[in-house]
Amino acid sequence: MEYTVQKLSRLAGVSGRTLRYYDEIGILKPARISSAGYRIYGQAEVDMLQQIMFYRELGVSLEKIKVLLTAPDFDVSEALREHLQKLRAKRTQLDLLMATVEKTIAEKKGVIKMSDSEKFKGFKAKLLEENEQKYGQEIREKYGEEAVERSNQQFTNMSEEGYMRVTDLEKKIKDVLAEALKTGDPAGDLAQNAAALHKEWISFCWGKYDKEAHAGLAQMYVDDPRFTVYYDREQPGTAKFLRDAIFIFTGR
Repeated sequence: MEYTVQKLSRLAGVSGRTLRYYDEIGILKPARISSAGYRIYGQAEVDMLQQIMFYRELGVSLEKIKVLLTAPDFDVSEALREHLQKLRAKRTQLDLLMATVEKTIAEKKGVIKMSDSEKFKGFKAKLLEENEQKYGQEIREKYGEEAVERSNQQFTNMSEEGYMRVTDLEKKIKDVLAEALKTGDPAGDLAQNAAALHKEWISFCWGKYDKEAHAGLAQMYVDDPRFTVYYDREQPGTAKFLRDAIFIFTGR
């Protein structure tokens, strides 16, 4: 079956303007242009639009979607399996948030008593899901499924006190690192203190400590622009300085 822009927009629940924009940026071209100048979409384009909408629902940018869909090794079946996995994780997160709201209502009525950990469980699930979307595939390939699941479980079961400790450590690392950077010496006391704080921070998050993994993570801060931007936001070169300090700290 073939569709004009108007018919496809009604079918998919998107605007005609959106379809025209997708055509302009090359992410969804029509199968052909009719003699009257109308964009005509076939079954392949309908399926492609479905993929685009799946990715958009999961928060993927149009630029990234275009790269994914036009890759020579793009596999529709594999993409659908990944969509299902991520949507299930999203549903689990929403279920946890709703359960947290329901328990909080019940506690306010005096029906139950919630632990401090329970009060934040739904929010932790949301943070884990966001991290999974950004870095999930990479860290699973680098550290393995078991290590990632152990880390996620550690974070989920973390008490409010532990969560506050992790947040405080993150701030301390930034503060000490900023001072250490002024010395220009990654082997100096300040830089090594920052590396030690970083070790404590990842130990909380991972559930255990491993020197090689610590050094590997430090290298990722330099190799991956997303991490580099985070550390270099205040002062360029911070990510590389921290990497060097951690390399010295771990004896790499």
